[in-house]
Amino acid sequence: MDSLFEMDNLFENSLFTSLCGQVRENNHIPRERYNNYDVKRGLRNADGTGVVAGLTRICNVHGYVLSEGEKQSIEGELTYRGYHIEDLVNGSHGQGRFGFEEVVFLLLFGSLPTKDQLARFYDLLAQSRDLPEYFAEDMILKAPSPDIMNKMARSVLTMYSYDSHPEPESLENVLRQCIQLIAMLPTVLGYAYQVKRRHYDKESMYFHPMLPQLSTSETILRTIRADAKYTDEEARLLDLCLMLHAEHGGGNNSAFATRVLSSSGTDTYSAIAAAIGSLKGHRHGGANLKVTQMLRELMGNIQNKDDDEEIAAYLGKILRKEAGDGSGLIYGMGHAVYTLSDPRAVILKREAKRIAEEHGYGDDFKMLDAVERLTPAVMAEVRGIDRALCANVDMYSGLVYRSLGISEDLFTPLFAVARISGWCAHRLEEYLTGKRIIRPAYKPFSHSKEYISLEKR
Repeated sequence: MDSLFEMDNLFENSLFTSLCGQVRENNHIPRERYNNYDVKRGLRNADGTGVVAGLTRICNVHGYVLSEGEKQSIEGELTYRGYHIEDLVNGSHGQGRFGFEEVVFLLLFGSLPTKDQLARFYDLLAQSRDLPEYFAEDMILKAPSPDIMNKMARSVLTMYSYDSHPEPESLENVLRQCIQLIAMLPTVLGYAYQVKRRHYDKESMYFHPMLPQLSTSETILRTIRADAKYTDEEARLLDLCLMLHAEHGGGNNSAFATRVLSSSGTDTYSAIAAAIGSLKGHRHGGANLKVTQMLRELMGNIQNKDDDEEIAAYLGKILRKEAGDGSGLIYGMGHAVYTLSDPRAVILKREAKRIAEEHGYGDDFKMLDAVERLTPAVMAEVRGIDRALCANVDMYSGLVYRSLGISEDLFTPLFAVARISGWCAHRLEEYLTGKRIIRPAYKPFSHSKEYISLEKR
């Protein structure tokens, strides 16, 4: 027997089936009980707004206003440290610069860098990209993972052992760790992807040396491609994706996970590994891959791709759990905060349309556009939900990655490479201003019982 995790036959007997039944029975709580006790499930209010759990200066995700206690929809806005994401994109790309590093600096330090500060920050990231000696060989090559997100989380945790000062001893130490992790995560991604290709996909793997003069997006494209080649347009498009994914407020699941762990006083590596684990989930960062899988199903089952009625009928099947992955979710639609529009999706949709048509994915773009147009009405018909519903960033990010020739294995890991900048910003803010462990209350739903001796059970 090669591994404990390969003992499947031991978990297929009647005892194990019975124990699973007990788990289901003893962990079921009727939904109405949540209403009886006014429980904020998912830390959400009854109207879907988030329960206020903290204050932050890092990011604002604005998608509605409250007027006389009622939620009113507005066009979505996203600001990093007060700067609108559209202005950050236009300000850097409009001047022919890559913008992700500028965004990272802004998120960490709270202000836009000067020309000299940006150049020095580039150098600092470049000097920190290489992994510790023998790390790749011992931690990645010798233990391949079929899922790159899991390998990234494990690698981040393991870096604790390579740090001579791993604990959060001071702000200076935490900041050093954050910068190094931001710089090294793209390198981990490259190694994990190449090893996964060799071990699980039976394909060749390629390791290219780091070039210090390259931006993060250029480094990623060089790392994942066999010939290490890319165009400036491709690098700038990936840079745009990184900018849009870099941060999204303290309430998003992975940033909140970072906050929760940081509030306990734990180390940086544990906090960031937890955030990666959170982002992997299909209700969070993993949704971009789910959109791609949903699109593939739509393209394979809808006969007339221009027939809105046929598309709407199939979307109805997905909502009724008669199609799709059985979750009843139309991935890429809806957001916890945005109502009329997600500014990231608006920006990305423009680029997705252009690059998809250039690379032969025009029909795929049209299908996603149809899903965006038709879902609100289908949702109202099937579930009686008549409210503003917009596409989110996951709707078009996967199509952009596919047009860039990027493997689906990397969709969510690329999200993590971008979002670690936001996580680190939240870690620093929690470290400096939180000063109290996050500990919401759970209402116990159980009754006192008399202990029964083993002989009488």
